[in-house]
Amino acid sequence: MAAVAALATSSSAYPDILTPAGARAAIRDGLHTGPTAGMAPGFVQGNLAILPRDLAEDFLRFAVANPKPCPLVAVSEPGAFRIPSLGADLDVRTDVPRYRVWQDGVIVDEPTDLHRHWRDDLVTFVIGCSYSFESALMEDGIEIRHISRGCAVPMYRTSIQTTPAGRLRGPLVVSMRPMSPANAIRAIQITGRLPNVHGAPVHLGRPDLIGIADLSRPDYGDPVPVGPDEIPVFWACGVTPQAVIEAARPPFCITHYPGSMIVTDLRNARLAVS
Repeated sequence: MAAVAALATSSSAYPDILTPAGARAAIRDGLHTGPTAGMAPGFVQGNLAILPRDLAEDFLRFAVANPKPCPLVAVSEPGAFRIPSLGADLDVRTDVPRYRVWQDGVIVDEPTDLHRHWRDDLVTFVIGCSYSFESALMEDGIEIRHISRGCAVPMYRTSIQTTPAGRLRGPLVVSMRPMSPANAIRAIQITGRLPNVHGAPVHLGRPDLIGIADLSRPDYGDPVPVGPDEIPVFWACGVTPQAVIEAARPPFCITHYPGSMIVTDLRNARLAVS
């Protein structure tokens, strides 16, 4: 958050960096190129999975079968790079700090825009992101370690398998936040009311029980320390589709770079359940 706030005060060209439109403008113009955690607090951020039409039906079935890691926020029409329900100016080709382009399950490019990769048959899936519930946790006084340290959230592949759908199958990916036991209980209560941005944690405590051998070596993102009086708390993560894509090896698709999300005009409160 401090890094994002500093960015806002240092650039007169982008005075509204903490608003969705300001965040998107800064990203689109290359001013902000890092993780989006802490940007536009209170507004929904989304993971991206952009697939050819012939794979989109399988992905839709996969998301429905796996709502914890893949809570759908929006789906585009084939070839559409604007999703007006998420922001009038939002352009999925330019408004993410960094993307990943995949061919046969291998990353072949990590561009900052998608103009040269865009195709008329591509369908964009926007998936709820745990960054969205972090505002609610911070408002309750819970520290979010990767935000306070100005880095990306640590993410890990687990031994938990997702529910297969068509050609898509693979391991569940989780994001981790260290918390005191009391804060972990409070976090369960808060995030349980936000199922459209991953909901309550899927595990807490011993990482070895879900196939994580070393917390200091995340598969995606950056490591953060876990204090002696803290426990690791794990949420289902929207990077799961990237692990699935690597396993399924589709000929072509695009995702966001882990930690770099699309910032929308939707307020987090709209996704909460009572």
